Amino acid sequence: MTSNRKIHFEISERKILLRLFDVFFVLLALYAISYAFEFGYFRVSIHNYYWTFVLAFYLLFFGTLFEMYNLQVASNQFQIIKSIVLTTTATVAVYLLTPILTPPLPKNRLQIVFFYVAILGALFLWRMFYQKMLASHRFYKKVLFLGEDKTVDNLIHELEKADPNYKVMGYLSTKESARKKVKIQRIDIEEIEQFIKENAISEVVVAQKSTDEVPVEIYDKLLHLLESGIIIREYSQVYEASTYRLPVQYAEKDFYKYFPFSRSNNNRLYVLAIRLFDIVVSLIGLTVGLLLLPFLVIGNFLANRGPLLYTQERVGRNGVPFKIYKFRSMIVNAEAQGAVFASSNDTRITPFGKFLRKTRIDEFPQFINILKGDMAVIGPRPERPVFVEQIAEVMPFYHTRHVIKPGLTGWAQVKHAYGESIDDSLIKLQYDLYYIKHRSPFLDLNVVIKTLSTVLFFRGQ
Repeated sequence: MTSNRKIHFEISERKILLRLFDVFFVLLALYAISYAFEFGYFRVSIHNYYWTFVLAFYLLFFGTLFEMYNLQVASNQFQIIKSIVLTTTATVAVYLLTPILTPPLPKNRLQIVFFYVAILGALFLWRMFYQKMLASHRFYKKVLFLGEDKTVDNLIHELEKADPNYKVMGYLSTKESARKKVKIQRIDIEEIEQFIKENAISEVVVAQKSTDEVPVEIYDKLLHLLESGIIIREYSQVYEASTYRLPVQYAEKDFYKYFPFSRSNNNRLYVLAIRLFDIVVSLIGLTVGLLLLPFLVIGNFLANRGPLLYTQERVGRNGVPFKIYKFRSMIVNAEAQGAVFASSNDTRITPFGKFLRKTRIDEFPQFINILKGDMAVIGPRPERPVFVEQIAEVMPFYHTRHVIKPGLTGWAQVKHAYGESIDDSLIKLQYDLYYIKHRSPFLDLNVVIKTLSTVLFFRGQ
């Protein structure tokens, strides 16, 4: 069987494409302007070619910081324009302020204006082209699902939400449900080959927890499709690659099949490097905190009456409890009626406390915990014992997040909003387990950059 499959891009391919062409079009625009106006500041020569690498590094760093490579942002016109302006401004400013790494400032200051406009214009035109063409339906990844009627809608929704260019065109039912009405087109097994041809299907996703329940005729059909060149993947693999989370709600009790732990967790060199990183960052954080302390004391006295510092018991590595330090952001005796999840519009948060949370300044005392070894800079956020017990009763694998030290920031914190419920805790658990599974220097760097982005955009809560 042959199909009229069209070109599509995976998530990783889109992100690489965006990065490569951001740099390419910016350098092309600067090259064109330098020769058109005879500007020497950004003209490449044997004496100053290195500036292109410096500029590319700044562009990619600030592009990541201001979310230009987030596919949801890249597909939204308003958000990407904001990111382009912020990225261009930061890139040009830092480039101009590092003359040791870049060419000397030109005598004709008009060249700096052209420099800024060239970068801004190149990024804007390329990204508008990407939205109109490469992010359009022409390059959607079209998929056929195989799963149960009662679960297929939810499973598809998670994948399409993660990747705006991922489109499930239909599904083949493995277990019918008389009461469940599915939103997408359902096809019969006899129609599958024709459906794949007509819809340019490039992949079949098997979303079936128990393979014992898949009828033999469907297995035979899948084998025939595989021999015909159609890619067949298991749902948990697709979910993990698309959402950067682990599908714990899908895993049931098959523990090690879904998340064998990263070797980095037992790599002595990695663990030592992370500990040194934690010590250096905590010393810098405590120094900054001491400089801010006089202003915090005044703000606390005026708009947050009561003690500035408070402690609370949290669950640490291997389930061992410890005392966490924080600047108080809620009213005194905020939990007189018992412990409850904090919410986005929690009335217990004081005006000054809201500022502390938005800027993440309330977390500064936790650098003491990091220095003591109770916490790390990066890891799952430590939860209170009462909530750990509540969540563990209804959620599989929750205690698994305690195999490493809790962190000041983490993959769940930079990828998901503040947890206000058990459902939010499930999503954050999925991110935490993904971090534990894939823990590496590269992922740690990703968390650090996204944390800086969170702070810059005041997304703390």
